[in-house]
Amino acid sequence: MTTAVTAIDPAASDEALAHFEAAMRFETDCWDVHDAMTQGADFVLLDMRSAELYARGHVPGAIHWPHGKLTEGKLAGYPADTIFVVYCAGPHCNGGHRGAIRLARLGRPVKLMIGGITGWLDEGFTLATGNEPGSVLAGAGRAPG
Repeated sequence: MTTAVTAIDPAASDEALAHFEAAMRFETDCWDVHDAMTQGADFVLLDMRSAELYARGHVPGAIHWPHGKLTEGKLAGYPADTIFVVYCAGPHCNGGHRGAIRLARLGRPVKLMIGGITGWLDEGFTLATGNEPGSVLAGAGRAPG
């Protein structure tokens, strides 16, 4: 019996390895970001959403920086090899992708935190509130829900 899953053969192992390793160069997930933030992140986390949404709740440690305001001049304070991780509201939002495009066009290394705020909350992590980044280590500001 053939199902929709098996109707097309899976890729050869070497092709699958190349594909999934390449995907990891472009994205990371909420769990890995949280873990890195507790150890002292080696990247800058950027929230691409509106100021209002950021203030209501954001990933602790994230800097509010909408994609439309990412410019070479404003990035001048960061060394050229600074890795940026961007996120938006979740799978239904493309602000993270827009930010990633903008950073890549400016020659900056960038990854997308898949899942965004939705994924963060799904993992059971808390949010920081207000206009300051906050810290994962400080316990953030509010529980999911």
